[in-house]
Amino acid sequence: MDFIAWMIVISEIGFWVLILAGFITRYIFKLKRLGLFLLALTPVIDLILLIATSVDLYYGATATQIHGIAAIYIGVSVAFGKSMIAWADIRFQYYVMKQGEKPVKRHGIEYAKHYFKSWGQHVLAYLIGAGILVGLVYFIDDPSRTEVLAGFLKLWTLVLGADFLIAISNFIWPKSA
Repeated sequence: MDFIAWMIVISEIGFWVLILAGFITRYIFKLKRLGLFLLALTPVIDLILLIATSVDLYYGATATQIHGIAAIYIGVSVAFGKSMIAWADIRFQYYVMKQGEKPVKRHGIEYAKHYFKSWGQHVLAYLIGAGILVGLVYFIDDPSRTEVLAGFLKLWTLVLGADFLIAISNFIWPKSA
């Protein structure tokens, strides 16, 4: 496994370690500001991954699928990060701290609306990740070394379209309870 692949794995682990540390600090040790600080550090992980990916390509690496996945990871992490933390927060409070209400399972029109909102986040992730992909192609300025990144952009565009169709289908055929 190459350097960038390891950076993606480390980034994902680091993301969840910071979240868990933030929750433990906030709820168990009652240090709300420190807990918030730890949660606020999660975007720093994305920045480190972006720098590592850019430096790797700048120093002559040919873009691989791993570099494309790094751009997607960053886009998804930024766009979905806040909602993933909120999702985990509710579950941590309920299942670990035995506080709050049980997490709700959505269905019907409520699920369709939630999924459509999630699709909006997917659009944001796409814009961020596509911006990174295009930026890397421009930054490297060597089509023979960045061809894979353009392919990722095309594939992700198809995935975004398919996700839109799924989002719309939830309104036509609502998820049952």
